[in-house]
Amino acid sequence: MVPVPQSTPKPSSAPGQGPALRRAPVQQRSAERLARILDACAELLDETGYELLSTRAVAARAGVPIGSVYRFFGNKRAMVAALAHHNLDSYADRIGAGLAALPSVDALSVIDTVLDAYISMKRTVPGFALVDFGIPAGAPAEADDEDPNHLVADRICGLLAAPLGRPADATLLRKVLVGVEATDALLRLAFRADPAGDPALIAETRALLHAYLAPSLGPGC
Repeated sequence: MVPVPQSTPKPSSAPGQGPALRRAPVQQRSAERLARILDACAELLDETGYELLSTRAVAARAGVPIGSVYRFFGNKRAMVAALAHHNLDSYADRIGAGLAALPSVDALSVIDTVLDAYISMKRTVPGFALVDFGIPAGAPAEADDEDPNHLVADRICGLLAAPLGRPADATLLRKVLVGVEATDALLRLAFRADPAGDPALIAETRALLHAYLAPSLGPGC
């Protein structure tokens, strides 16, 4: 089996740790409180949407004082940004685990692993339908916002390079980014047509990725 690198180790076990946090948790109790806040945020996003989401409602659902929410986040937008960051970490972990479980690594199995991890999150992770890896469309844009598809492509590129026996160079990143953009558009359509994901549209997405990416993922491509 080809050795597969896991996602980059994080400095803390706390979920959602990233630039959106006012203060990173140091103690385990604080990390657990942050996890409850993000879990509550995700649940309420499914129930109310982004516009009606409030820090007070999240605090009540999480069973923490409102001050605990503001200890970590300046507003609900920062809280949702942290949830998106946590989702991306979770996605990378799922890809790493899936690749490590492959009996052998080839382009098609790698593509399927990456795609299936995303589909699984779409179906099972609370709040993911609205906030996957970036701020939802209803939130105001900010100057330092990063494009979520670029973040996803960069993370996937880093995970796939070694198993595929090639460098994480600009060519691989470009190919992966095109795949991410196409997948994003097609799966939005698939899950809009069917809450569980339209099987025919998912199959078309898989076929497209196989045809486009597989010839480009081998060593030296």
